[in-house]
Amino acid sequence: MEPSSTDLQTCKVRADAPLVIVDVDEVLARFMHGFGTFIARHGFELRFDRYALFQNIYRPGETEHLDLIAGRMLFDDFFRDGSGDLLPAIGAADALADLSGRADVVILTNAPEHGRQSRARWLKTHGFDYPLVINSGPKGPSAADLASRTSGPSVFIDDLLPQLDSVATSAPAITRFQMVADERLRPLAPADPERHTRIDLWPELKTAIELKLFL
Repeated sequence: MEPSSTDLQTCKVRADAPLVIVDVDEVLARFMHGFGTFIARHGFELRFDRYALFQNIYRPGETEHLDLIAGRMLFDDFFRDGSGDLLPAIGAADALADLSGRADVVILTNAPEHGRQSRARWLKTHGFDYPLVINSGPKGPSAADLASRTSGPSVFIDDLLPQLDSVATSAPAITRFQMVADERLRPLAPADPERHTRIDLWPELKTAIELKLFL
C-alpha cells in the first residue's frame, strides 16, 4: 500500500531547511510499554523474547505465543482504545523542540489509518505537534519524497532495521539513526551500526543530529 498521498501532498517542507524525519513507536513513544499495559487489561501478557510484536503476546502460563490473527486484533483495538496511554520517550520532546527551531520536523509513522486521530491527538498532547504522514510498508519512498523537497541535509530516525535499510536504498543521502526507547528491547533489536548509527538516548541523539544538520 502506498503512503497517504494527501499526507505527502499537504506536508510542508521548506526548500532550503534541514529536515528531520522521525518515527513514533519506540522513538518518540514507548510503544511496547503502553501496549503491554493495554493487553494486560484483556488478560494477556507481553514477554520480551525477541524484537517483535505479535510473537511476544502470551496467555499467562502458556509457552506458545498468541496466534497472529488474535494479536493483530489486539493491535487494532489498541489504536482505537489504548494508544492515548503511551508514555513519551525521555527527552524526545525537548530535543525536537530545540531542533525544530532550526530545521523542519516531519513525523513518519506506520500507524493504522483507523488510529490516525488518536495518534495525532497523542502527538500534540505530548509536545510533538509537527506534520504527520501516515505510511504503510517501507518508508524509503516517503522519506525520499520529503527529502527531495529541500536542498538542505536530511536525517531519518527509526527503531526498525528494515525501515532504515529502506531509506538507505531509496534515499542514500539521508543520514540514518537507529533509536530504541525501551531499555528492555535494546539488546534484542537487530542493528547494522556500519550503515546506520545507533543511539538510544535522546540527548545524545540530538547532539549527533545537530552535527549532521548544522555543521
